[in-house]
Amino acid sequence: MEQEPEKFRCPWCLGFEQYVKYHDEEWGVPVFNDQKQFEFLVLESAQAGLSWSTILKKRAGYRKAFAEFDYKVIADFPEGYVQELLQNRDIIRNGLKIRSTINNARQFMEIQSAFGSFSTYIWDFVGGKPIQNSFKTLSEVPATTAISDKLSKDLKKRGFKFLGSTIIYAHMQATGLVNDHLVDCWRHKKVC
Repeated sequence: MEQEPEKFRCPWCLGFEQYVKYHDEEWGVPVFNDQKQFEFLVLESAQAGLSWSTILKKRAGYRKAFAEFDYKVIADFPEGYVQELLQNRDIIRNGLKIRSTINNARQFMEIQSAFGSFSTYIWDFVGGKPIQNSFKTLSEVPATTAISDKLSKDLKKRGFKFLGSTIIYAHMQATGLVNDHLVDCWRHKKVC
């Protein structure tokens, strides 16, 4: 895919149109909505060991299979439904990832009870506003940070599964807790 001269983009998104749309409309935009936060936790967790493009291509399947990411519904998924999900070609058919999503829905609601909302909890790790990075090349962008380490450790302590520091940093990037658009990318200033 060619770069538009007036819209330089982060090079990682140039693989296919859906990737560009995700980059241009979602990635790095601050998310304060709990259901959207949960959606990204599910998708980032599913991505472990895979490419984000694979997950984007299966996103619609995830929405359908996981009740539009309604964590209250997911928390009560019975084992029979887990067995159905293991046969569903529209999602990643990994039992550990599927069961961790159900577990994480329960833990997500525990955090809501303790903090009023998941967004309040997670945004507190960055002082309530996005960290503005100024990276010029993809090689400068870290896979983890001290904050993602701390957040991942806290989530694990609270019973979350499949959310290590690398996955959490990707979640922070996706939901705008950090702005990791390259400085030359047209979206960098848009999400500041």
